[in-house]
This record gives sequence, structure tokens and C-alpha cells, in this order.
Amino acid sequence: MPAVDTVGSAPIAAPAFEDGKEPDALRTIGEVAKALGVKQHVLRYWEEQFPMLKPLTRAGGRRYYRPEDIALVTRIDQLLHREGYTIRGARQALSGKGTPKAAPASAPAPQATTPAAPMPAEDEIIAAIRILRRHLESVRGRLAGALEE
Repeated sequence: MPAVDTVGSAPIAAPAFEDGKEPDALRTIGEVAKALGVKQHVLRYWEEQFPMLKPLTRAGGRRYYRPEDIALVTRIDQLLHREGYTIRGARQALSGKGTPKAAPASAPAPQATTPAAPMPAEDEIIAAIRILRRHLESVRGRLAGALEE
């Protein structure tokens, strides 16, 4: 069974390394990229975009990822590729900014003072979609005309 790590909020499975090294051994960028199924240049780009990702660098710029770096890279991969975060959103989620804070348990839930608006009828929805479609076709036509110029 793969190891599970919790970097951020959701538990994630650590990548499987089948190289005979100890689980806490340093890994090269190639080993990490292969285990995660991403290219090496993607990991280098993530190092630029996520200031908290700082693998060890040795002579000649060789990168060595510690287990905590691998856990962070795994979490970044999950946020970007599985949960659909943007780079900015993933950076905020990892730094703890922009994440919704839970209300205190003792505070009562706020009560709505106005009733929810009723759902529009099906023909109203269809009419609105048709209007939107005509508008989008108009925008597409104007963009195509601008590109031809």
C-alpha cells in the first residue's frame, strides 16, 4: 500500500519509487518526474512559481528532492492536474491564503431573511440560451472579421 502524506488539506498518496532506495533518500529531478508522470522542465517551472518548493542543489545545479519536497510536488500536481487549480490558486491554497475558514462551532448558522428566488421556467431558460448563442455568434463573427484584416 502506498504511503499517504497530508501536505495542505487533503490526504494524497506519495509517488511510488521502485529503485531500491530508502523512502527518505534524496531523489533526482528525473526520478521525481518519472514517478509523478511529469516532465523535468515542469518541475523546474514549479520551483519558480512556488517559492516554498526549494530542493537541494549541488554542484552544477543538480537538484535533489527531499521527502518533504516530493510531498509538496505531489500536492502541487494534485491541485493543478486533478483539482483544476490555477497556479495562483494552488500557490494560495498551499500558503494558507484564500482558503475558506470554518465558522466557529458555537456560532449559529446565519438564517436567510429572504426566500430563494424561484427557478425560471424551462422555456425562459431556453430563450435565454438562444439569446446568448446569438450574442456569441455575433462576437465570433466580429473576431473572425478582425483576424482577416
